[in-house]
Amino acid sequence: MNAPSKSAPRPALEGITLEMIVTRLSEGLGWEAMGAAIPIRCFTHDPSIKSSLKFLRRTPWAREKVEQLYLQQISR
Repeated sequence: MNAPSKSAPRPALEGITLEMIVTRLSEGLGWEAMGAAIPIRCFTHDPSIKSSLKFLRRTPWAREKVEQLYLQQISR
């Protein structure tokens, strides 16, 4: 019996890149709301897509929170 690995993408996120997620969130919510929802520096201090992607690609816990926020937004 194989347990799903933590790094496996969720079915709802299949085919959606991290860049697409961050871009859609920043356009839909705005950086201020993203920083309020997930208080990480790349959202609260001089935010940009590039800096956010760099941080999120190296920080699995933060990436997971961003993915959760994205899934909440698309389910509305």
